[in-house]
Amino acid sequence: MTRLLAKWRLLLLCALLAILPVALAWHLAHLQVVPGQERGYDFLQQQGQSRTLRQEKLNAYRGMITDRNGEPLAVSTPVKSIFANPQKIAVQDYPRLAKALGITPVELQKKVGNNSDRKFVYLARKLPPHEAQKITELNVPGVGVEEEYERYYPAGEVASQLVGFTNIDDKGQEGMEFALDNWLAGSAGAKHVIKDLRGNVVKDLGLKKAAIAGRDAQLSIDLRLQYIAHKALKAQVEARGALSGSVVVLDAKTGEVLAMANQPSFNPNNRFNVPLANLRNRAMTDLIEPGSTIKPFTVMAALQTGRYKPETTINTSPGYLQVGSKTLKDKHDLGVIDLTTIIQKSSQIGISKIALDLEPNSVRDILHSVGFGQTTGAGFPGEGAGVLPAHTKWQPIERATLAFGMGMSATPLQLAQAYLMIANEGRFQNVSLLKKDPQAQDDTKVQQVISPKIAHQVMDMLKTVVQPGGTATKAHLEDYTTAGKTGTAHKVAAEGYAENKYVALFAGMAPADNPEIITVVVINEPTIGSYYGGEAAAPVFAKVAQGSLHMLNVLPQAKQQVASISNYQP
Repeated sequence: MTRLLAKWRLLLLCALLAILPVALAWHLAHLQVVPGQERGYDFLQQQGQSRTLRQEKLNAYRGMITDRNGEPLAVSTPVKSIFANPQKIAVQDYPRLAKALGITPVELQKKVGNNSDRKFVYLARKLPPHEAQKITELNVPGVGVEEEYERYYPAGEVASQLVGFTNIDDKGQEGMEFALDNWLAGSAGAKHVIKDLRGNVVKDLGLKKAAIAGRDAQLSIDLRLQYIAHKALKAQVEARGALSGSVVVLDAKTGEVLAMANQPSFNPNNRFNVPLANLRNRAMTDLIEPGSTIKPFTVMAALQTGRYKPETTINTSPGYLQVGSKTLKDKHDLGVIDLTTIIQKSSQIGISKIALDLEPNSVRDILHSVGFGQTTGAGFPGEGAGVLPAHTKWQPIERATLAFGMGMSATPLQLAQAYLMIANEGRFQNVSLLKKDPQAQDDTKVQQVISPKIAHQVMDMLKTVVQPGGTATKAHLEDYTTAGKTGTAHKVAAEGYAENKYVALFAGMAPADNPEIITVVVINEPTIGSYYGGEAAAPVFAKVAQGSLHMLNVLPQAKQQVASISNYQP
């Protein structure tokens, strides 16, 4: 009996030992294979993945900005950013990590300790790959690396206000970088990875969403002309002790902006301690009184009536004119002069008498038709619209002063756009900061503002301004005919017009017989030498126009005549 009981116990024990693995296997199956069990397969997998599976952001490559010839103006280069999980960094790792980052342990403590409730904080941004590698090789728990892109501007300060810049997160902040941000930015992607307890990636599980690179943008400017404008303007602003300056160069056929330079400028690759005023694209944001550069448009209004012709004479004696309580003066008593001489000598009295003889809104209407008092539509952020007065009842002094550009304001680009109409035989079109496709149909609205005949008459008047006896002989070019107009305006201050503060202007085109470029120069508050437009602004026009036409391979007119004769077949 005892032997039988012992045998039974042995069999029971063996049975139990055999059942235990089966039961264990069944339990494991419930946990790891059979779905839907409480704290089973789904639960365990979720818990495991929450500890090891991570989603990493894939930053998108920002589109490149180029000039019209494909020269890079803004490009993105790969860099590394170091981040950390403050909850996983041990205090004993602070000294070696801080040394690799180039900061003190105290500074690192501020970055990490002050964000102890967070799981992500940047320790260093936009490092070159070799510098980031020194940090990642330390294998500090809780420290990781992220691939980003840094914006670089090859042209530096030459085109900085137009191109603009991005912030540390690669978002456009100024200029065309800001205006075209949605176009350039692209779309970030993501990938799944498995990380160990130290935060190191041990396995790449593949893409969740591919990053989509931003699209490139091609501006209308020609970097070669931009360098010419930048150099000439910078030299003149320094030589004249001026507060600031701007140059705008337009393609006379298409309205594209070929160059847009401002002074003072800044280097977008190093913006440390740059004054905010230097960031402004003054050619599109700063408003000035255009002064006598408006006189050709007053003459247009007169010619449109049919009562005036270029040879029509005006008596400007004795050199001053009383209009209400104001006395308007010419520099000299010019006597009886025709409309052409009024433009050549820039007579305030002559142009005022013309304006007072016209319908009150005549001058204002033509100024509005060429874009004054409204933005150019170029899409630049912060562009100024200027002020063009509109009165229900015009006072005589308001009509007279508007005729020579007082009581209104405009940007240098607006002024260039207005002169574009003269160069295009009376046809007005908007300017463009983006390169136009010559093969595509241009949807720019072109309006015939004045007749070609009147445009040619005004052009002939403007040619005399740069000839002997005119106010801008320093705008004369050796190889090309030139046409343009000077302007000298008192600066407006809070209490009215400021004493001894002026803005010198010149707006011109070349070659005058078949314009290729329109150039406007503004010198703000010249303090050394003459402050007149013909002295302070016209020389910049000559340098920029001469250099630009040569760079554009425009044949000098003397050679054009030779070529024309050689091609003649009787």
